[in-house]
Amino acid sequence: MALDIGTWDLACQFNNTDHHTELNGTDRLIVRRGQAFTINLYLNSGSYQPGYSQLHITAETGPQPEEQYGTRAVLGLSDEIDDTRWSAGVSSPSGDTVCLSVCAAPDAPIGRYVLTLDGHIQFDFILLFNPWCPRDVVYMDSEEKLAEYVLAQDGIIFRGDVEYPVPLAWYFGQFEEGILDACLRILDMNPKHSRNPGKDCSGRRNVIYVTRVLSAMINSNDRDYGVLEGCWKDTFEGGVSPMSWRGSVQILRTWSSTSCLPVRYGQCWVFAAVACTVSRALGIPCRVVTNFYSAHDTNSNLVIERYLNEKGEIDSSTRDMIWNYHCWVESWMTRPDPPPGFDGWQASDPTPQEKSEGVFCCGPVPLRAIKEGELTFKYDAPFVFAEVNADLVHILKYNDGSTRKIVNEQKVGQKISTKSVGRDAREDITHLYKYPEGSVEERQVFEKANHQSKLHQQQAKPGLQITIKLSTGIRKGCDFDVFAIVTNNTEEDKKCRLVFASRAVSYNGVIGRECGFKDLLNLELAPGGERKVPLRLNYSQYCNNLTEDNLIRLGALLIDCSTKEAVMAMRDIVLDDPEIKIRILGEPKEKRKLAAELTLQNPLPETLQGCCFTIEGANLTGSSITEKLESPIEPGQEAKVIMYFTPTQSGLCKLVVDFDSDKLGHVRGYKNVIIGK
Repeated sequence: MALDIGTWDLACQFNNTDHHTELNGTDRLIVRRGQAFTINLYLNSGSYQPGYSQLHITAETGPQPEEQYGTRAVLGLSDEIDDTRWSAGVSSPSGDTVCLSVCAAPDAPIGRYVLTLDGHIQFDFILLFNPWCPRDVVYMDSEEKLAEYVLAQDGIIFRGDVEYPVPLAWYFGQFEEGILDACLRILDMNPKHSRNPGKDCSGRRNVIYVTRVLSAMINSNDRDYGVLEGCWKDTFEGGVSPMSWRGSVQILRTWSSTSCLPVRYGQCWVFAAVACTVSRALGIPCRVVTNFYSAHDTNSNLVIERYLNEKGEIDSSTRDMIWNYHCWVESWMTRPDPPPGFDGWQASDPTPQEKSEGVFCCGPVPLRAIKEGELTFKYDAPFVFAEVNADLVHILKYNDGSTRKIVNEQKVGQKISTKSVGRDAREDITHLYKYPEGSVEERQVFEKANHQSKLHQQQAKPGLQITIKLSTGIRKGCDFDVFAIVTNNTEEDKKCRLVFASRAVSYNGVIGRECGFKDLLNLELAPGGERKVPLRLNYSQYCNNLTEDNLIRLGALLIDCSTKEAVMAMRDIVLDDPEIKIRILGEPKEKRKLAAELTLQNPLPETLQGCCFTIEGANLTGSSITEKLESPIEPGQEAKVIMYFTPTQSGLCKLVVDFDSDKLGHVRGYKNVIIGK
């Protein structure tokens, strides 16, 4: 006998809290697969009779729902909920109120659903991946890690240099208003959905498929309504500098509100951060990682060859690059496709570099496949393997046309970094990608990858050696010295040429203008002798040449005039920005106005014009708040403002701060704030 249903209550407050989606709000039903949710049905007449009352239920997603594709489920009432498949049951005693429990299959497609009762009562809900469910392939068995990789709305991304990793606070904001809808829209805008909506919606049961779609759709290089357009030029006409973004929320809201036009502009950490936001919003545990000295191998030979002339200048015609650092994301999942043992973190990269299956995307590939040199595993294992393992070979091209390999100890894939669980500290995860340099295991991996081991290329200790040392207190605005230390390990006098150069460099390895240069044609070294050669870098010379990355590349090339043997050293330096001092005024409490005092001292020997501070933070500001300073800031003078905001939720939050001006751009800072109830 059918139930005479009058009204119903989706119990959003209870269900969303139970399914860890209450931060999305409780005005609509948002649940996770493999876990039951409750609907209260109020009957016009009669009562529910166990074993006698009937209820016909369908759950459908996508424009062409079909049972064979898993996008339509038909179910009746069962005695008990079966969390291995779609099921429904009644958990209330007999009466005029029926407490209906519905459970989506743990492998059901994610997305927007319509639930229909007895053919005429309908309501909508959103179904997400469930990392709390042991039967879901994204299951993660640590509450601490779930809090970090699914629920945390802010985090740290590492930039800078291998010698000086710089933490950048980022506001992921996956639970902020409108973000989940934007994330679902990304799935609907992808070209696979346009070509075959039924097949695409069915594919959303598979986290590998969804991760791959996101990798392609976070960038717009395929002109596919992707979220971000990349730009690695000196100017950012028609958009904003990637350095100006403090979080993903404004990017996703802008994309969604402008008919899915790509937002301008992004670079690797922005692409990765937005991918992390979308993944967490959909229920996929995700983190941003940074690989220092990251190789971009365009011809898949696992070798990056760099040609230099006698002035130490690198030939820019090759497409193979070494990025100072490169960011991508890792997603947590079980992999059914490779043999056992390749579950866990999987690397994928939304930054457009090379095409995969015809589109600009990369991954997901198991980290263990990279570590073990299993380059036949899906997806894009050779490219990721090269990013952390490619051999770097420098070749000196003499003026007479002859060439010779340069001894250089620089290694690709160093200090692979991510934010620690529950702390802002850097966690080094290099061991997840590769065995220690020079170890037996590393040699075996290279042999498996059909690539000559780095061990075989190691040369005897050269007769000439060169290293680069830095002076202390290298800050933007200062003049400072750097030093080339040259050593003669032979028992004979050496006459050498030393080229010591410094140039501005972008984080992706593009060399800019000169910041200081020295060419010593007749450097004499006694047997066993050592020389310390300084190079002065003056602010007046480097100030207009720096990119927003604040990076200068130092290169020292030492050529033996008699044998033409050459050795080189290379080092990047990060010029420190001044610290933004952040002081919270008043007692931080939920829904109570709070003030932040922000102070920055001008370190430059020139006046700063157009100064402004911007603050943003999950559960703190709602959206970004900007305060412009009326007066210019003279050298040594402090820029100071007090800015107000009202926290919306209690708990630990990050206030992300940005200072911008004409001469000193996008200085970043953050402060952790505990908001009381």
